[in-house]
Amino acid sequence: MDKILEFYKGKRVLVTGHTGFKGSWLCRMLINAGAQVTGFALEPPTEPALFELADLEDKMNSIIGDIRDIEHLKKVFDKVKPEIVLHLAAQPIVRDSYKNPVYTFETNVMGTVNILECVRTSDSVKSFLNVTTDKVYKNNEWEWGYRENEPLDGFDPYSNSKSCSELVTHSYKNSFFEDNRVRISTARAGNVIGGGDFANDRIIPDCVRAVEAKEDLVVRNPFSTRPYQHVLEPLYAYLMIACRQYEDEKYAGYYNVGPDESDCYTTGDIVDLFGDKWGEEFHWVNRYDGGPHEANFLKLDCSKLKQVFSWKPHWNVDKAVEKTVEWTRCYLDKGNITECMDRQIEEFLDAK
Repeated sequence: MDKILEFYKGKRVLVTGHTGFKGSWLCRMLINAGAQVTGFALEPPTEPALFELADLEDKMNSIIGDIRDIEHLKKVFDKVKPEIVLHLAAQPIVRDSYKNPVYTFETNVMGTVNILECVRTSDSVKSFLNVTTDKVYKNNEWEWGYRENEPLDGFDPYSNSKSCSELVTHSYKNSFFEDNRVRISTARAGNVIGGGDFANDRIIPDCVRAVEAKEDLVVRNPFSTRPYQHVLEPLYAYLMIACRQYEDEKYAGYYNVGPDESDCYTTGDIVDLFGDKWGEEFHWVNRYDGGPHEANFLKLDCSKLKQVFSWKPHWNVDKAVEKTVEWTRCYLDKGNITECMDRQIEEFLDAK
């Protein structure tokens, strides 16, 4: 077994947001590694839901709850006594944050406060990782990647709430964990793609819905550039950071997690790549809908993660889209989803 995943065998791990797309893949990895996994999240956010397709509920301690409810969270911490906490729970959609900014800030900011307060009063937690986003940075639309020491100032309510989540984490780290009894990091990940994402307003799920319905895909902003990576890339990095800081406090910090610069694609290029991999008739149309502001150009500099951990991406974006199409065909053909996921995880780990 991979050395990072081997570390998690028998460890008590709490994952917030476990019913979401990234959370479901993460729990599958942890379960396969032999971890004792507890999840805390709302009901699965989509229908269909990867959490259900991946056959996770019977293999872990799945708790339905709202991270805005600190009393419920505290009861879970007291009962489970987690050693490692991976905080993924969030309202993650930019457009939804314009529709409901209060809920977005309550979940993404006060949810982080609540989880860190539970960590602060816990006597079991050794390692905490807050998963944020590449959108935490003040976006100057420049052509080079943002580094971890750049100003944090997201524009829209989602991005800004994640900037605030970072600042909350920094404050708690400085105020309560200077003794390093709990090692704390944040991970700022780029756009992820992969099988099982059914969210609205994401380009690959929109591609899947278009091929399933045999309709043309409407692309509202084909020229925006994003750092695309397969979902397993940041998840492995999260597990690596949480593991290494558990073992040595010097690894605690703030990290960008993204692809190589060559894998920063425009939305239109990603759609074309999906169509090529799909291999059947597939068309899209450019139709800007005049929606709310979203960043046009966004790129991460991941030099720190590479230097500190000797890390590099396992799969390029071409392989990421190929694996997404492979999963999608399995799903549409009513194949064995868990076997497909486990096979892709093994292939990913073997690709180092």
